[in-house]
Amino acid sequence: MLDQMLRERNSDTATVLRVFDELDPVSTDFLIGRWKGFVIATDHPMDSLLDTLGWYGKVFKGVEDAHPLIVHSLDGTELFAIDPSRLPLSVNATSVPEAVSEFTKLSRADLRTSFSGGRLRTVRYREKLTGSLLYDARPILDHFAKIDANTILGIMDFKDIPQAGAFVLERDEGNAIPIDL
Repeated sequence: MLDQMLRERNSDTATVLRVFDELDPVSTDFLIGRWKGFVIATDHPMDSLLDTLGWYGKVFKGVEDAHPLIVHSLDGTELFAIDPSRLPLSVNATSVPEAVSEFTKLSRADLRTSFSGGRLRTVRYREKLTGSLLYDARPILDHFAKIDANTILGIMDFKDIPQAGAFVLERDEGNAIPIDL
């Protein structure tokens, strides 16, 4: 299941959650570092959001200094954090990708931030105590489970959307593209 999910970058929510349940938890210390990500498409209303944003991944500088949304510049030459609280996310999740697409085209520079957008905590999720990212200004928790020493499965738990979203993060400490934080 896991290999197919990683290869195809696509699965159903039940399978993603079964895989998550079988993986080992991670500590918050394990999460510290630079991570490059990709979405596992599950027909979640927010599946296309990260691609629309030009999402690169996440950076965890410390347990109190987490940057949940690192994106590529429009020309692809740099990476920077954006402020999740400035995104036009609403309960009407079906319109989120379109709204974000328009918003980021018009105001991409205004989304840029050097401030932390979350913190890491150990949280019980699906009977597992594991490292999780708590967003500061959004009702979102990202829960993580270890695939291997350099790869983790993330589950996005968005308060207003019952279905879980999924993504994978891979350590990316050697990337030459600087991140403006």
